[in-house]
Parts: sequence; structure tokens; C-alpha cells
Amino acid sequence: MAADAVGCYGLPEMTRHLSCSPDETVAAGRDLARRLDPGATVALEGELGAGKTHFVRGLVAGWGGAEDATSPTFSLVHEYPTPRGPVFHLDLYRAASADEVWSAAHDELEAPHGLVVVEWADRFPGLLPSACLKVRLTHAGDGRREIVIEP
Repeated sequence: MAADAVGCYGLPEMTRHLSCSPDETVAAGRDLARRLDPGATVALEGELGAGKTHFVRGLVAGWGGAEDATSPTFSLVHEYPTPRGPVFHLDLYRAASADEVWSAAHDELEAPHGLVVVEWADRFPGLLPSACLKVRLTHAGDGRREIVIEP
């Protein structure tokens, strides 16, 4: 991982990680989760199959959750209980509008006592707080993924 100056959440302004397996993507999420306090929002971006849900599994595990995160594509939001508070996992892939998302999940989006994780966050960026972390996952060839974290 390369690190620059320190940004919000006490994280470097930008961090890059090369994941060579789904387990390494989960581990990257777990590492990030340990640094996040309740009230944090993580915006995930990346094409289909880039590893977003694996990263969420790591975030849930990093907060001590026992459940294996799955994509809430058809239900919009899943909630995972953890010792540190709930992890709210939203997937905006099939959402028709920001209004639809807001009316269905505004309590989760504003949860000060939990961790909010939004897949396909780039579809409706206006729903997210300005201080959210952006995590971009991209295919890097040979089954690898590049994970870029920007506070």
C-alpha cells in the first residue's frame, strides 16, 4: 500500500491495494473497518464482478459481525448486527431514482450509530455525505483487483 498525507478518518489521502484473491479483498475490507467509527459512510464503486460484495464481507467482519454479507440488489438494504453497531449495506444497482432510495432507506443512510456501506454509490452521489470514504474496485487482470481508498 502506498500512503500520502493524512486525510479524514485518519487515513492517507489515497491508498492503493492489489488484491490477488477474494480472500485478500475481504481482508482489505476488514482492515479498513477497524479504522472506522460509527457514523462513517463507505461509498463503493466498481463494475460487476469487481469484488464490492467481498469488500463488504470484510467490513462486516472487521466490525465483529458473524453474518456473511450478501448483495442486497433486490431488497436495496441489508442490516448486519455487530458488536460495534449495525452495518447497513445498500446496493443502488437496480434503484430507479434517488427519491426511491431516500424514501426506502433514509434512516439507514443517516444512521449515526452504524456503518453505512453503499454499493454503486456513483449512481446517486447526492445521497451521500461529503465526508464519506470512496472505495473504487477495478479488474487488474489475471483475477486481480485494484482497490483504491480515497477519504
